[in-house]
Amino acid sequence: MKNHRYFLLTKGRICGIINVVLSIKIIYVGKFKEQFYTEAASEYIKRLGGYCKIEVAEIPEHRLPDKPSEAQIALALEKESAAIKAKIPSGAVTVALCIEGSEMDSRELSVFIMEKTGQGVSKLCFVLGGSFGLHDDVKSSADFKLSMSKMTFPHNLARVMLLEQLYRAFKIAEGGKYHK
Repeated sequence: MKNHRYFLLTKGRICGIINVVLSIKIIYVGKFKEQFYTEAASEYIKRLGGYCKIEVAEIPEHRLPDKPSEAQIALALEKESAAIKAKIPSGAVTVALCIEGSEMDSRELSVFIMEKTGQGVSKLCFVLGGSFGLHDDVKSSADFKLSMSKMTFPHNLARVMLLEQLYRAFKIAEGGKYHK
C-alpha cells in the first residue's frame, strides 16, 4: 500500500503534510442481518481502502432471552468484552463508541485522526458494542470515548455511519469535495 499525504491540522489550522500508512480496525459486536446494511458497509470499506488499511472484525453477540435480567446482560457484556480485548491490535489507539463519549462533528473527527497520525500513531481501533452496549472494562481501557449522537440508532446503522464518517474524515483532510 502506498503512503498517503494528508494535511496535518493543529487546532484547525494547517501546519504541515504527513505521509503515513494508517491501519484502522473496527470491532463490531453482532452480525449484519439486513442486506442493505451489508452493501452500504462494503461500499465504505472499499472507499476507505484508498486512504488506510481497513480491517473489520465481528464478535458474536452473546445470546440472551427476550427479557434478560441485569445479571444476564452483565455476564453477556463481560464475555463480549474478553472477545473484544483479544481483537484489539497491540499499540493501537482505541476509540470506544458509547453514549458517555464526547460528541464530535465531522471536521473534529478528521482533525482527531490527523493529529493522531501526526503524533506517530499508525493504528486506530474503533469498538462498537451490540444491543446492550459495551462492558465498562472496554470503555475504561479505551483511549477515547466517542458518542455519535444523543439519539439512539440501531447498532447496524451505527456501523455504517461510523464507516461513512471515517471516509468523510479522510476526504476533509484531503480537501476533497465530498464534505460540504
